[in-house]
Amino acid sequence: MKNSMQLEFSSISANESFARVTVAAFVAQIDPTMDELTEIKTVVSEAVTNSIIHGYDNQTDQKIYIACSIDEEQVELTIRDEGVGIENVDEAIQPLYTSKPELERSGMGFTIMENFMDKVEITSGPNEGTTIKLIKNFSKSKTLCN
Repeated sequence: MKNSMQLEFSSISANESFARVTVAAFVAQIDPTMDELTEIKTVVSEAVTNSIIHGYDNQTDQKIYIACSIDEEQVELTIRDEGVGIENVDEAIQPLYTSKPELERSGMGFTIMENFMDKVEITSGPNEGTTIKLIKNFSKSKTLCN
């Protein structure tokens, strides 16, 4: 059975934690490990922070959209903004690349997403906003200790 939810919230940095907790609560129904839940929360944080800082240049009057679905043991997460977009996605996904070095950003957001998720798709272009689709497969068998 497929289950889904959608969020829309203002591009305010305080909402990053709201997004993390909300997605984690939704994903919790498939009983992920603590490590898996932490990974989901981390990728949500990275994507939302990218939207706020890079997509909207810290403008607080914009919207960020999250859609999340669970189908069996797979989570599909889409995080979207309508910001400035990414001119060169291939360059942006390189480790340590940042378009805002003056903010001392690490440039590891996309690298973290790729390491924690099974699939990452980035769709973006100048003035087109950015959509990040993330897929994570969870193991069906969990070992229980008696």
